[in-house]
Amino acid sequence: MPLVSVIIPVYNAEKTIQKTIKSVLEQSLPDFELIIINSSSSDSTLNQISSFQDCRIKLFTYPQANASVNRNRGLLHTTTEFVSFLDADDLWKPDKLKSQYQALQEHNDATVAYSFTDAIDENDNFLRKCSHATWTGNVYAQLLLDDFIGSGSNVMVRRQAFREVGEFDELLTNAEDTDMWLRLAANYNFIPIKKVQILYRISTNSKSSNILGSEASNLRIINKVFNNVPPTFKHLKPYRVANLYKYLSYKALTVEPGQQKTFHAARFLWMIIINDSTILKKMIIYKAIIKLIIMSILPKQIAKLLLDKFPKISDVSTFFGYIKTEIK
Repeated sequence: MPLVSVIIPVYNAEKTIQKTIKSVLEQSLPDFELIIINSSSSDSTLNQISSFQDCRIKLFTYPQANASVNRNRGLLHTTTEFVSFLDADDLWKPDKLKSQYQALQEHNDATVAYSFTDAIDENDNFLRKCSHATWTGNVYAQLLLDDFIGSGSNVMVRRQAFREVGEFDELLTNAEDTDMWLRLAANYNFIPIKKVQILYRISTNSKSSNILGSEASNLRIINKVFNNVPPTFKHLKPYRVANLYKYLSYKALTVEPGQQKTFHAARFLWMIIINDSTILKKMIIYKAIIKLIIMSILPKQIAKLLLDKFPKISDVSTFFGYIKTEIK
């Protein structure tokens, strides 16, 4: 009898699905069921999946739909007390399931376990540290400020919790995981595993590259949540909005010259300033403005040469250092 259900929604992931499945099959906790929800893939995804001969794999094919719908479809097939989700391009370290399962076994008051996350590129190379948060217990205030979980591939959840808070919001095409973590945090305790166990893949075709879709979905979630939070949390909303635009500004400016959306990048920077004026005391906002000007007014090749020559201007990852996770 399996202990954990792992759900992988997949659509046209022929380039990554084998590595993703392999990272599950190599888990040090072997007692799991792997539920793969194929959303009518039209490439060789099904052939890639069928190359694995493992009785723990359960494959279901449905009409094409978004990630929320497919995660909910996966939940219908679970048979265990604990559930984990994994996107079809992300990877797990071998001890991920075991560490999170043990943490929830040892802490009966916790319903959600989460681990550290690092970002990797299309060739599995390390890009940057993502979320290494260590909040424990009631983490609702921290999640109101920032989705420190980092991705939909992170958590392990007691299955019963979904019966209480509901399934993934199928109207959301982006940030549906953020919405779910907030609903869980409003009702249950979280427990961290203080080691990197999730490798979050960033590629040009990944959902996270859709910055306008991410903006729209996140703003919808922020407005919905803050319309219903207790008065003691209302003051956190501007900081949460600023945190969103710090992330979006990083995404908008971490592209090759000529590929940037100049108007939206400028708008993102302005939204940071009007929601968190303390950023004006930090060098990062001025670096970002200078980088955007260089990318916008200079020919692409000259802009690239200049940014390559001055990497301190080019690197806007410092924005992550100013994501506020605690407000006194």
